[in-house]
Amino acid sequence: MSLIFYILSHNILPLFALIGFGILLSKKFKLDMNTLTRIIFYLLIPSFTFVNLYETKIVIDAVKAMGIAILILVINALISLFLSKVRHYDQGMRNAFQNSIMFYNSGNFGVPLITLVFSSGMYALSGDNPYLNIALTTQIMVLVVQNVTVNTLGFYNAASSNLHWKKAIINVLKMPTIYCVTLAFVLKAVPYDMTQLWIWPALTYAKNGLTPIALITLGVQLSQTKFDFTSKKVYLAVFFRLIIGPVIAFVLVKLFSVDGVMAQALIISTAVPTAVNTSLIAAECDNHPDFASQVVLVSTLICGVTLVAVIYAAARLFPI
Repeated sequence: MSLIFYILSHNILPLFALIGFGILLSKKFKLDMNTLTRIIFYLLIPSFTFVNLYETKIVIDAVKAMGIAILILVINALISLFLSKVRHYDQGMRNAFQNSIMFYNSGNFGVPLITLVFSSGMYALSGDNPYLNIALTTQIMVLVVQNVTVNTLGFYNAASSNLHWKKAIINVLKMPTIYCVTLAFVLKAVPYDMTQLWIWPALTYAKNGLTPIALITLGVQLSQTKFDFTSKKVYLAVFFRLIIGPVIAFVLVKLFSVDGVMAQALIISTAVPTAVNTSLIAAECDNHPDFASQVVLVSTLICGVTLVAVIYAAARLFPI
């Protein structure tokens, strides 16, 4: 019971506090969504991706975790495409629906959640915690896959409903995140510690600013959103994001004979709510922004219950 309250008080409630600040600021001042989203996509997300990739040690198990994260993304894409066709969604809604299921909050929600779960209770060890190190390395691999694809494929999905596919691809290529990934891997091979450069603290500050600014921006967007809590589309997306997502992860970790901490981390990482970025991308591309922001909000609310069940099940199914 204490773990449940700890998750609620140290992970979920702080997120809602920042979203609430964004709502209040938007009500008080006229905040420009375009300016906020451009700061996020052209400065904060590239810095976050580059710093995390450069600082993360890549090992064989981490590569396996990345491969499973890619498979989870592909399966979610196929399932969401099938559902949207069965329900006869138009192209714009089909793409928004896909984004809401494919991309989840692996950064500003997933990383602190994994840190909490594997540094408390039965996982806590004196001194260095190998369980936490393995879990965080796994989560970083998931984060890399999600971060790169949401800012490339996610953007393409949202933009292609309103633009010709060539123009949509050009817009994706304008996003700096994809170049930051390549640069991070190249510099990792250079025999010099880039963290000693004068620019590194600035990149770190920008990386740390992503979580609060993204959540505040979501609050601004929510304050301008007309909500329909009876929308079947929203609840269908939330169900597949929070319930079916961990089931897919469970099947894959069993299929690839993954166990212990890595298996637990992969399953727990898929049980987090829809990525805030999907809402920001929808607003940037004007592709059903109301639907996207509602999925983010509802999935974040409901995950307070579903996460506890997934964490408990993962620990029981894959004991250390």
